[in-house]
Amino acid sequence: MLLRDKLLALCIVLIWGVNFVVIKVGLEGMPSLLLAFLRFFFVAFPAIFFVKRPPVPFKWLFIYGITISFGQFALLFWALKIGLPAGLASLIAQVQAFVTIMLGALLLKEKIKLHNIVAIILAAVGIFILAIAQGSSAQSVSLLALALGVAGASCWAMGNIANKVIMHNHPAPTMSLIVWSALVPTGAFALTSLLFDGSTVMIEALEHIAWHNIFSIAYLSFLATIVGYGGWSFLLSRYATSQVAPLSLLVPVFGLLSAFILLGEKMNFHQLIGGVIIAIALVINMFAPRFIPSLRHAQVICSNQEN
Repeated sequence: MLLRDKLLALCIVLIWGVNFVVIKVGLEGMPSLLLAFLRFFFVAFPAIFFVKRPPVPFKWLFIYGITISFGQFALLFWALKIGLPAGLASLIAQVQAFVTIMLGALLLKEKIKLHNIVAIILAAVGIFILAIAQGSSAQSVSLLALALGVAGASCWAMGNIANKVIMHNHPAPTMSLIVWSALVPTGAFALTSLLFDGSTVMIEALEHIAWHNIFSIAYLSFLATIVGYGGWSFLLSRYATSQVAPLSLLVPVFGLLSAFILLGEKMNFHQLIGGVIIAIALVINMFAPRFIPSLRHAQVICSNQEN
């Protein structure tokens, strides 16, 4: 990988890691659904007037947008709003990798290998430890916030499956898919914000919007979405997935580090143990076949075999 592209990849994972802190800051003084609406509104507009519509049936465009954009961020923003630490959220979001594997086996008849199973079990143990890490500590996280974070990651995984189906049956430029699918969460967030927040709260929040809210919206729309996903797609088009994908492991590293530096977040002992176990699971899922050659072909579930 060229030095230029390495620096691009580093910038992207840094942007995505800090993204969780930016969301946390943006939610101060603004309803979560309204912030999410503004994020995707500015992803879609004005880009939609310059980017050609992807050759994707509306059904799949809707499924992709409602899962990876609306479902994921509605739940993530809610979790952060009620107290899920930004750093911990950046780590929990990576659970999507394991849910994607399981959904791929169930829905796409893909194979699950031994190291995938080990990684999934470890990740489940890590989440369980996080779930029981409740107590009097100031860093304790409610079960609801944790559950919302995991549910958001699961929606991301469902979006990954939709993306695989789209790219297999209706190949489309990534940027085109991102921009046009943003119309789905834009409409969904506008409707849900109107229903749950009410027009009075929405108007008041917009009238008293602060600079940190504006910064958050600009960061999430332009940097995290357009620059982030556009740059990631560029890297995947130039290099093997095995060279690019492992770099995403740096996202929770930057997430935890930026949350500590910018927000002063700390993890209690149980959260630290649970987080480390999830991180180990991610590494095993990504790298185990490289170091244990026999795992490359060891299948636990071969879903494409006929019963």
